[in-house]
Amino acid sequence: MQNFIQIAKDAKEASLKIASLSTEIKNQALLKIAEYIENNKQKIFDANKKDLTDAQKLVESGELSKSTFNRLKLDDNKMRDMLQGIRDIAKLDDPVNKVLLKRELDNNLILQKVSCPIGVLGIIFEARPDVIAQISSLAIKSANAVILKGGKESINTNKEILSVINSALNSINGFPLNVIQQVFTRDDVAEMLKCDKYINLIIPRGGNKLVKFIKENTKIPVLGHADGICHIFVDESADLNMAIKIVTDAKTQYPSACNSVETLLIHEKFTSKNTLLEALKQSNIELIDKPDSWSFEYGDKILAFKTVKNVEEAIEHINKYGSGHTDCIITTNPDNAEKFMNKVDSAGVYHNVSTRFADGFRYGFGAEVGISTNKTHARGPVGLEGLTIYKYKLSGNGDIVSDYVSGEKQFHHKDL
Repeated sequence: MQNFIQIAKDAKEASLKIASLSTEIKNQALLKIAEYIENNKQKIFDANKKDLTDAQKLVESGELSKSTFNRLKLDDNKMRDMLQGIRDIAKLDDPVNKVLLKRELDNNLILQKVSCPIGVLGIIFEARPDVIAQISSLAIKSANAVILKGGKESINTNKEILSVINSALNSINGFPLNVIQQVFTRDDVAEMLKCDKYINLIIPRGGNKLVKFIKENTKIPVLGHADGICHIFVDESADLNMAIKIVTDAKTQYPSACNSVETLLIHEKFTSKNTLLEALKQSNIELIDKPDSWSFEYGDKILAFKTVKNVEEAIEHINKYGSGHTDCIITTNPDNAEKFMNKVDSAGVYHNVSTRFADGFRYGFGAEVGISTNKTHARGPVGLEGLTIYKYKLSGNGDIVSDYVSGEKQFHHKDL
């Protein structure tokens, strides 16, 4: 499709222009976006109401899950966090042009490793319209261009937010065009996944089916996670009240989130097991002791639970059935806590805290483009640093390799 190819070409050109923007202009753009969104929030809420009305019909017909519907709603709390996130990003250090290494290979032959933008990001997401503001802000601060593709269930909200963002950017003198663009159709997604000539990284934000489809249908590197199978292990020495508080928060605070707990593991010698389970039921959590699968993401107030012999069995279960997202141990035993946090192979490993803390905003990143369970480039909540890569800069004075091969010169590799 020529239309999408042109969008991608424009994004590539924009990425080269924004890469040289000053920190001052980027921060000015972010603060202006926050100002415009705040001034136009009623228009955004009105667009969101229309999406919610249409989405409710899809829920009733079974075409849309309740958890996706819940993620679609944009309320005052989400708006507040969205605005705060944008302003927080403006306060953060510029991640671009940081010298990560400086080494003198020989006299006056200087090597530097310097952070730089990735280039063009393709973001495919479902439901959550606040994602647009988060990702746009992170992309601007990290000097990347972005092409966004939201779900049809949030099309009105997405259009309104992006219109406001681009109005803000157009008011900034010297800010390049086409840094933030949006597409809407399935055909656009198909073209995006084939567009490795112009797009450098795909970031999916959505359910298992979406992420798997993207990974199977593109040559472009993909950053993200397919599942959020998060665990909490209640150790023998766990404090009962702490366990009740943490597990309840991790399951009920936002059940459809990817960092909501899905499986509760309980040490067989934890004497207050029945009291804990009864307290969870009182919070309207449905408990399942023999699930069809230990690798299922409920996205609702449903919690699988299992009794295990010790911390080793808990670790083994998590590494076998988990998704490498976020897992927690509740214990007063420091040795078991250390063992759990070292041996559980997840992007986030917690001790005595809710799994719901796995979030870029809560980590102080301002926002996140998503949470990655990858083991290359970026892992966990991905903020500004995860949207940069690096290049090597080498400066000398007529130096040639032949001199070193012949032995006329020798490297001395001195870090500066």
